[in-house]
Amino acid sequence: MRSISCLLLCLITLSVTAQKKNESYQLHMRKASSAIKIDGIADEQAWHDADSVSDFYMILPMDTSFAKVRTDVKMTYDQQNIYLLVINYNGAPGPYMVESLRRDFSFLKNDNFLLFMDPFDDQTNGFSFGANAAGAQWDGLMYDGGKVDLSWDNKWRSMVKNYPDKWIFEAVIPFKTIRYKKGITRWGINFGRNDLKTTEKSSWAPVPRQFPSASLAYTGVLVWDAPPPDPGTNISLIPYVLGGINKDYTNGKPEKWRGDAGLDAKIAVTSSLNLDLTVNPDFSQVDVDKQVTNLDRFELFFPERRQFFLENGDQFTNFGYSTIRPFFSRRIGLGVPIHFGARLSGKLDKNWRLGLMNMQTGGQTETALPAQNFTVAALQRKVFARSNFGFIFINKESIHYNPNDVEAGKPVYSRFNRNFGLEYNLASANNFWTGKAMLLKSFSPGTRGKDWVHAANLQYTSRNWNIGWQHEYVGSNYKAEVGYVPRTGYIKLAPQVTRLFFPKSGALLSHGPQLTSTNFFTEKMDRTDNELMLNYGLVFRARNTLNVWASTTYIKLLQPFDPLNYNNQHLLATGTEHSWQTLGADYVSKPQSLFTYSLSARYGGYYADGERLTLGGEFGYRFQPYVSIALSSTYNNLRLPQPWGREDFWLVGPRLDVTMTNTLFFTGFMQYNEQLKNINLNTRFQWRYRPASDLFIVYTDNYLPEPFYVKNRALVVKLVYWLNL
Repeated sequence: MRSISCLLLCLITLSVTAQKKNESYQLHMRKASSAIKIDGIADEQAWHDADSVSDFYMILPMDTSFAKVRTDVKMTYDQQNIYLLVINYNGAPGPYMVESLRRDFSFLKNDNFLLFMDPFDDQTNGFSFGANAAGAQWDGLMYDGGKVDLSWDNKWRSMVKNYPDKWIFEAVIPFKTIRYKKGITRWGINFGRNDLKTTEKSSWAPVPRQFPSASLAYTGVLVWDAPPPDPGTNISLIPYVLGGINKDYTNGKPEKWRGDAGLDAKIAVTSSLNLDLTVNPDFSQVDVDKQVTNLDRFELFFPERRQFFLENGDQFTNFGYSTIRPFFSRRIGLGVPIHFGARLSGKLDKNWRLGLMNMQTGGQTETALPAQNFTVAALQRKVFARSNFGFIFINKESIHYNPNDVEAGKPVYSRFNRNFGLEYNLASANNFWTGKAMLLKSFSPGTRGKDWVHAANLQYTSRNWNIGWQHEYVGSNYKAEVGYVPRTGYIKLAPQVTRLFFPKSGALLSHGPQLTSTNFFTEKMDRTDNELMLNYGLVFRARNTLNVWASTTYIKLLQPFDPLNYNNQHLLATGTEHSWQTLGADYVSKPQSLFTYSLSARYGGYYADGERLTLGGEFGYRFQPYVSIALSSTYNNLRLPQPWGREDFWLVGPRLDVTMTNTLFFTGFMQYNEQLKNINLNTRFQWRYRPASDLFIVYTDNYLPEPFYVKNRALVVKLVYWLNL
């Protein structure tokens, strides 16, 4: 506990700097002097009268000069909406470069413009809107001072129009779409531009090259001529209806028809605090997870994609670390239906954030699970420039718990599981210092002692150096049944250091080594895992990248493990020790080409003195902006002594994206997983017939590869309508 106390004191000390970095960059916004039509034509009087900013600063290739590619931005507003006009001048002759018209595109693979909006001017949370040069929209929630969650979706409109010397992006964002504190006349704001033809990334308010252009620590100021108008009654009803059919061929069951309906509601309690309600939600239209070959000893993590859990979801899901998450929303509704739920989330004022959520699931006879209730409460207090203290409480309660429901001598579910947590998040004013210190405790029936977690990290990021330290302790009796904690009963120490060099000329933009060491110990400080890795990274001016690395690994197993992770008849024994060395390389091609690809390879040892060769690749070709074809593939060759012998695992995933317009999409995605002995086919048609209102047609097949036959298949048609009251 002494180490975490010292690091906490260090984190707090580094927080005490408060001056906003880009205070002098100000855009004054006045009320529109005329009506505005969103058509990509800047011919309204309101745009003629609006203030304009340009003179963007270059972030890449170098952050020491003005951008060479010109960008002009204007903003105005009326009683209902914010309006944005962006004139993106061409930096070089030739057509623009985009992936497709698919929503929420990849920033680095498209000519695009993005708006980063911080309505509380707290440099931590906000909204992002934008478009690529073909008109595909981008929208997301901003959190942690510079990250963007693109799963968020809401109502707004935009238009992109191309001219010989420029492309114009015009957008309207309703006040009801965003959250902001009433009466505040200074918002954080920044604008980012990516121009692939010149390989230039730029921003209006300057951002150091080691940080993303989305970094809210470096926003300028949007100065309103009057407080933003009250959005008034802000209630949205989002009903859905669906019909579908599925058939289980494996168990010989007849076709099962399905008809369903449900409702989501969004109610603005204040302009910055929102109440979300859901009754009988359905998530059949959500993208399928991208599969991986699992050769790890622990559970894999797949991100949340369901809309209901996303807005302000960072306050719940970002508590902790990537492998110590006391709350993971995908645990809710796992194998059982969600009957209803409610979430109150948002800002109480500039310094306080609140999150309350309650979800009720039904029981499932086949899995012997009862109805369960999930309650989560989170409270966050901003301190100093950009840091905060956070509290979280999580409760999972089984309704009508029956201790006689047993399987193999153990209850198939627990009566309850609770977690309490405190954390301090450091983010210095200039973003050079970041870190976290955390304490967690779980409560479960019959468990006492060793049910604590404490962890902390501190990271320094400058232009040339990235130095970090992280340590973790997770007790052997700690349980987070609504979280993601794949490993317990350990102490972890993980230092890392990176040094970057920046040549003044030549093909290389930057290069440098990175050294990381990851060490695991038992609670008695006996070593169980160690990996030491040296990586050398090269970033080219054309944006292609190359990384070569070498590592040495030691593992002492604490429980039996199948090194093939699919044949449990042959297991390595507890207490056996394994060590090996590995070499690897990863290459990503430049994004300007119509044909793009990435390649990866690793070769080295494996468990039981075996050998492992892994080859991977992703290949894509675009017929811009309408069609994008991609193929991802991974091959694992494992050579082990008997009784395992040699094993090959293929994972192949071709994908087709057809974007007929920026409101009409078709996606076909197939995945062949040799380890799971499964072929999955998922096709999805989406028509956004009005903002945030969609028609989905989703077809799914699962096949057994050898002998080839259908395991199950399903067809769902779903209609969603967004109604503002």
